[in-house]
Amino acid sequence: MSVDFRTQFVREPAVLKQFPALVLNADYRPLSYYPLSLWPWQEAIKAAFLDRVTIVAEYDQTVRSQRAEIRIPSVVVLKDFVKPQKRVAFTRFNLFLRDEFCCQYCGARGDLTFDHVLPRCRGGITSWENVVAACSPCNLHKGSRTLRQSGLALGRPPRRPTAEEMQNHGRRFPPNHLHESWIDFLYWDSELDA
Repeated sequence: MSVDFRTQFVREPAVLKQFPALVLNADYRPLSYYPLSLWPWQEAIKAAFLDRVTIVAEYDQTVRSQRAEIRIPSVVVLKDFVKPQKRVAFTRFNLFLRDEFCCQYCGARGDLTFDHVLPRCRGGITSWENVVAACSPCNLHKGSRTLRQSGLALGRPPRRPTAEEMQNHGRRFPPNHLHESWIDFLYWDSELDA
């Protein structure tokens, strides 16, 4: 499988609004939970036509060409296994996901920014171990002061997350759109309750 094909995941919200296809690895697990591995329906049909994926579920809607009518895929499985990445990219979204979309100082949700625990003006660097999600009021209150000077305390110390931890966090924060055909494939590898 070409690297080009593997990296062509379109994550533009406008493209994914109508009939996105859940993309599963060859082992029937989502390629990613954070963000959920989705392709626009056009990419899913193209991949099926090029024999790179198998369609395992479809929407009721169809698209037509001059010669054919095709049901829009809702779940596709890659024919070749893609080795999951072990390294978690340091991005704003992944930082918020690691911190479960809540302020690490007060626990508030929403209106999040990120804060350097040891301020940059005091030698702090932008890294997993020094940056946390923070609400705007806590971030403004802390400013360029240390935790001790600001009187704030961290809910948990920042650290580099593992890929497995991020997958588990991603399961708890599903996207706004979950088609019913996806449910069986999203949580089949979760531990069952006793």
